[in-house]
Amino acid sequence: MRCPFCNADKDKSTVMDGRTCEGGRAIRRRRECLHCNKRFTTYERIEEPIRLMVIKRDGRRVPWDRQKLLSGLERACFKRPVPDAEMLRIVDEVEEEIYRTHDREVQSSLIGELVTDKLKRVDQVAYVRFASVYKRFKTLEELVDEARAVIDAKRFEDPEQGRLFVEADAPAGTANGQGKSPRKRPVKVKPDEPGDA
Repeated sequence: MRCPFCNADKDKSTVMDGRTCEGGRAIRRRRECLHCNKRFTTYERIEEPIRLMVIKRDGRRVPWDRQKLLSGLERACFKRPVPDAEMLRIVDEVEEEIYRTHDREVQSSLIGELVTDKLKRVDQVAYVRFASVYKRFKTLEELVDEARAVIDAKRFEDPEQGRLFVEADAPAGTANGQGKSPRKRPVKVKPDEPGDA
């Protein structure tokens, strides 16, 4: 491990801080070079015994890359109230499930299903964005149908979740939003007359 700034040997650096990351599967270390006094970060990961390959729709096989998945989530969640920690959690859970259920190869369509299932519970707008790329909608009607399906899935709704459409509440004092509530007439009060106790 050489310093990226002055190319000094590993013996010339010291570890300032170390902590686990990527769901406990890696260690992030902050180092300082004793030769040039600059700081840099290194990661230590367990090497997977078998490199998992992803089978794309066109039949190509590419190595699994968690960073690619994280980039796709970041695009879907752009300007949405989804914390970075939540996106990392989704990537960690998907990666863990894939490695647990597949030995050497996994279809890209399965990865998309896992991500959309988890993203649907986090933010509806981000879900539709991700699904529009993953499912390759060809018409606007397909996109609208998918958005309606998300709205109709009441069991995934969360009051804190981003909503696709905000439904207007019925005006107060009306029955089912129809008709007008009866107006109360003001009560006239007579002024006090002399001699009233």
